[in-house]
Amino acid sequence: MAQHFVGFWNVENLFGPEDHPPRIPWVARKMAGDLTGWTQAMYRRKLEQLDAVISQMNAGNGPDILGMCEVEDRFVLEDLLVLLSASTGRVYDIVHADNLHDLRGIDTAFIYDRDRYSVDPSTVFNHFVIRRTGTRDILQATFATGDGQELILLANHWPSRSGGAEKSAGFRATAGETLGYWHSRIREEARDKDRSCVLALGDFNDDPFDPSLRFNANSTREHGDVERAQSAKFYNFSWEYLIWQAQDHRGKDRQLNGTLYYAGNGNVFDQILASRPMLDGGAAGFKVADGTAKPFFIPSMVSHKTSEGPIRFGLPKGDATKVNLDGYSDHFPVVIQLVDAV
Repeated sequence: MAQHFVGFWNVENLFGPEDHPPRIPWVARKMAGDLTGWTQAMYRRKLEQLDAVISQMNAGNGPDILGMCEVEDRFVLEDLLVLLSASTGRVYDIVHADNLHDLRGIDTAFIYDRDRYSVDPSTVFNHFVIRRTGTRDILQATFATGDGQELILLANHWPSRSGGAEKSAGFRATAGETLGYWHSRIREEARDKDRSCVLALGDFNDDPFDPSLRFNANSTREHGDVERAQSAKFYNFSWEYLIWQAQDHRGKDRQLNGTLYYAGNGNVFDQILASRPMLDGGAAGFKVADGTAKPFFIPSMVSHKTSEGPIRFGLPKGDATKVNLDGYSDHFPVVIQLVDAV
């Protein structure tokens, strides 16, 4: 029975170096302050740190498919894939669409093993979530296996909490409605609704119990509610890792309550949502393997401090001391394993 290792990671400001030639001019102007002092050596180190984590996924074989957010453009992904190809022996390809509306020009993307999957460009869509001060996006793509099974993935990066969680909640509600709408459309247009395998992964900037996930995106912690639903409803696997265990960079066991930490508090913003056919297989092509949805870590990326989670890399903003060359990202990746159901 074939297995499929899928993940998502907010890689925290993966920008090309300060003099990155392909940089969009308005992004160069907007990010000039943050990227001052972002040298080629820092950029290279950032890529190496990301590679160190990604290559260890899937028992050291690298992921089959990985969604990402906070990447500047396709060029930085290509640089990352050079390292990943060397460390995993896999040949990865890219699904990417420029988000020309985000205030910082950051994008969502997928990398995938092209020996295992193909992606028809006509199945790739970028759904924008509009707000007055910029947009975020949801990137949708259909991954087909060699035997014709299809898996639809949606990489999410929802509007941030800048300005306060309550004041910005409406923007994430809109993002949730956008995701819920496209889930419904996918289900309506499927030839067989019982074979409509959909995974929504991402940094939702809300916890699984927040209204944007529960009501707007129509996700729940109850298997039975999803299995009985006649509408497009997600099971939210992040309920299964609200509290989890990791070993920190000093070799000590830690109990964590977040996939990222802000102001000393943990939040589970990084989540995996699955459509009904993926819970029990049935006639669907893929089934989620029980107990495989979880954050992923290597000990060197886990802080020993109780008020922190992952060790972030940072950006210089004109001060090289703001960059931790031994850091990675301010988010942990989240992963899940699928098996062929038929």
